[in-house]
Amino acid sequence: MTPPAPTRDAGTEVFAAVDIGTNSFHLVVARVVDNQRFEVVASEKEMIRLGSGSGDMKRLAPDAVERGVACLRRFRQIALAAGADGLIAVATSAVRESDNRDAFIDRCRVEAGVEVDVISGVEEARLIHLGVLQAVPVYDRQLALIDIGGGSTEFLVGRQHEVIWSRSLKVGAIRLTERFFPGGRTDARSVRACIDHLRSFLAPNLAEAAAHGFEVLVGSSGTIENLVAMAAFARDGQAPRSVNNLTMSLAELDVMAGRLVAARTAETRSTLPGVEAHRADLLPAGALLLQAAMRELGATELLASTFALREGVLLDQVRRRDGRGDGLHHLSDLRRASIGHTLDRFGDGERDRQHAQWTAELALQIFVQARLLHGLDDTALDYLEAGALLANIGRSIAHDAHHLHSAYLIRNAEQLAGFTSHEIELVAQIARYHRKSAPKSKHPEFAALRPPDKRLVRVLAGILRVAIGLDRGHRQVVSSVECRHDGPDGRLVIVARTADPEQASLEAYTASTRTGLLADTLGVPVEVTLAGPS
Repeated sequence: MTPPAPTRDAGTEVFAAVDIGTNSFHLVVARVVDNQRFEVVASEKEMIRLGSGSGDMKRLAPDAVERGVACLRRFRQIALAAGADGLIAVATSAVRESDNRDAFIDRCRVEAGVEVDVISGVEEARLIHLGVLQAVPVYDRQLALIDIGGGSTEFLVGRQHEVIWSRSLKVGAIRLTERFFPGGRTDARSVRACIDHLRSFLAPNLAEAAAHGFEVLVGSSGTIENLVAMAAFARDGQAPRSVNNLTMSLAELDVMAGRLVAARTAETRSTLPGVEAHRADLLPAGALLLQAAMRELGATELLASTFALREGVLLDQVRRRDGRGDGLHHLSDLRRASIGHTLDRFGDGERDRQHAQWTAELALQIFVQARLLHGLDDTALDYLEAGALLANIGRSIAHDAHHLHSAYLIRNAEQLAGFTSHEIELVAQIARYHRKSAPKSKHPEFAALRPPDKRLVRVLAGILRVAIGLDRGHRQVVSSVECRHDGPDGRLVIVARTADPEQASLEAYTASTRTGLLADTLGVPVEVTLAGPS
């Protein structure tokens, strides 16, 4: 561990991030330097085994939850001591798949003071890619990436900051060990069964990655780092100080895998040169998985990166900070591009896309000008804009109840990168309530939200209903809106500017009939009026 700096230097920002993995929790605290780069001031790793013994990752065991919450409490103390304002925590496969994840997340919030965001496998791969680009000199080369976790393995093909292809597969070192090597014990039959399983499972999934092509294969994660360290020890006769930027050939991996499975037990395995004792039970599965993946990809060599998800989370936060304050459109290039891909897949023609873009514009104008009434910060702008752009994609399934279909597609569309699972859920509910029924406690998804998020959904869906009404005819006849607070009742007056008030009468009428949710949530009347150009 790098010892934390006792104080923060003037003029610097310090960020802290935790990767809540199936096997280990990883903390990194870093100081922002040179715009979008950072230097690490503290780091920590603890083997928690959050996903162990959980029946194929369906439930977090009570003792694992206790270890996880206690670890996060310690990590938060380290982060604060190093000068960070707080801790950004993202959870992956074990939490993502567990039935009792909400209880774990609540305990992290209440007992450790840490908000946990659960991210999708595709988002996990993207963030790992960001982290890797900070550690190894591959920015201008097309790369393939593999990150072996306990419960899942992330694969990606990318170039610079562009993700060309990615997959998250439910195959990881813990999952394979519990299925084929219980207790870390290996024998010829179990090894052959694991190899056959991996070959049949990986071949159809990695064929597409191989077809895209790549110049270099990069590997991250503790499993891969340990395997590369073993290979380096075998080459040099001593353990490397760091495996970052070290390479391992497939031939060397074959030798390491052979030694690991031949050792039979974790106890014997832990005596092998370069093996981390706490990882000895998982290494045979990890080695066989990496072997199979390299063969399916057609790779003969792997380059190791010691940066991965946690560093990617840090860089993503720095970029989000730097991307703010550039006008009404707050979506990052990544989020905007991913929404565009979703619209390409599920959208309903150029006219409807123009309608979605214009209602998003009007909704953002209302949000900004009514800020004193709703009190939401700028992070909500992304959710509002995304919800507005995606509100009607459910029409690709059916026009009837398309708001419900839109919410379903948003929750399940793999194209949405740059959002956490929680953020995707907020966007889905904003789209779901853009028409028809207002949010109700009998709706399970809405009832599951915490009170601040319930209010956020009500405010943003209420704004979106009015904005959609202001483009009822899909003609963009309302050019802009102005908001003011009038009268003794403090009402919100939304003035719709138009070149021809008579032509926009349908829009004004429709918007007026859709103010109920917004008025109820803000606690003041909402009035829509027409006016000529300002």
